[in-house]
Amino acid sequence: MEALLLISPLCSIGSHKTQRFRVSLHQNYSSDRALARKLFWLWKQGRSVDSKDICVDYTSLIQDLSNKRLPHVAQELLFEMKSEGFLPNLSTLSALVLCYADNGLFPKAHALWDEIINSSYVPNIQIVSKLFDVYGKMRHFDEVTRILHQLSSRNCNFTHELYSLAISCFGKGGQLEMMENTLKQMVSRGFPVDSPTGNAFIRYYSIFGSLMEMEAAYGRLKKSRILIEEEGIRAMSFAYIKEKKYYRLGHFLRDVGLGRKNMGNLLWNLLLLSYAANFKMKSLQREFLGMVETGFPPDLTTFNIRALAFSRMSLFWDLHLSLEHMQHEKVIADLVTYGCVVDAYLDRRLGKNLDFALKKMNVDDSPLVSTDHFVFEALGKGDFHLSSETFLESRRNGKWTYRKLIAKYLKKKYRSNQIFWNY
Repeated sequence: MEALLLISPLCSIGSHKTQRFRVSLHQNYSSDRALARKLFWLWKQGRSVDSKDICVDYTSLIQDLSNKRLPHVAQELLFEMKSEGFLPNLSTLSALVLCYADNGLFPKAHALWDEIINSSYVPNIQIVSKLFDVYGKMRHFDEVTRILHQLSSRNCNFTHELYSLAISCFGKGGQLEMMENTLKQMVSRGFPVDSPTGNAFIRYYSIFGSLMEMEAAYGRLKKSRILIEEEGIRAMSFAYIKEKKYYRLGHFLRDVGLGRKNMGNLLWNLLLLSYAANFKMKSLQREFLGMVETGFPPDLTTFNIRALAFSRMSLFWDLHLSLEHMQHEKVIADLVTYGCVVDAYLDRRLGKNLDFALKKMNVDDSPLVSTDHFVFEALGKGDFHLSSETFLESRRNGKWTYRKLIAKYLKKKYRSNQIFWNY
């Protein structure tokens, strides 16, 4: 009930009746104090007359002041409370630490945190997690290390989770050495490396480390008998694709195991992509047949990986067979599929035959892109796809269909060709 009463004073500040109590971020000391006294007075008015609690909770009010970028008012409010004999509880003090940190008052956050640690209070893991996030975003990693050491030395019941949070914080910030050292400390204290922490390690090495470092981290994960999960697989695959190391990508996928049903078609699609990106068409076809025979029915991403390769290589017969296979499997084409057809015909100056190619497709459907985005990392987007995205961002022509997009694109290409020949 008190928490609800604490919110109302700040709400009243924002109302038209009490507009005189609004303050800017550049308040001087006296106006901060005046506003804090007004808030304290309003809080006391809403407080039960019979209440004799000395330790009070006004967390919601501190959070609202933090959101409004008024950390100095929050500090003055704390002084007012203490001067009247009221002591803030742990939740309020924790909210004030976050208020200081969120608003860049790191020395104050540091001092108040030490005050909490040196008292009988034990902060909860939710507050520590939020504090790590703030310090991580501001790249104050030494402060994260300091808090980790303070709490881990007290043998809190959430020490294992504390180490995992610190590892994640360092990893997100690209501090791989700090992440490694924290992991070693965690293991030396007898805490096991769980699946989320192990997979997080893989992700951060994939983003910030070299391929050799990433592969070494993956080897350690295997030795610990932790299964790499989807996010880890995607992160490592993106790293290989970014460096155009498609052979190593294929080797990695086979090592993970193409038969993992809980991954859906992800592993097979990435393997097909590793061949399509190098336009190894025979290997692409062989692995596609192997995928179907193993019991993995092709999805839209599977078909579009092949369609993009067929389109770039001008393999019209294979492209048409793939479209017929899509219809047989009842897989609905998206913007990428239409782009493969349009680009293939226009690149070979066969625009007059485009109607024949599109006659079995639902050109009056609304455009959408459902293809997995890792395909674009390796193969990019076709010219029709890129142009259509520009058209779709414009709302001038109302509801778009594939028919309208194709007509607009053909008109654009016709004009560009006219300009070319005029020169």
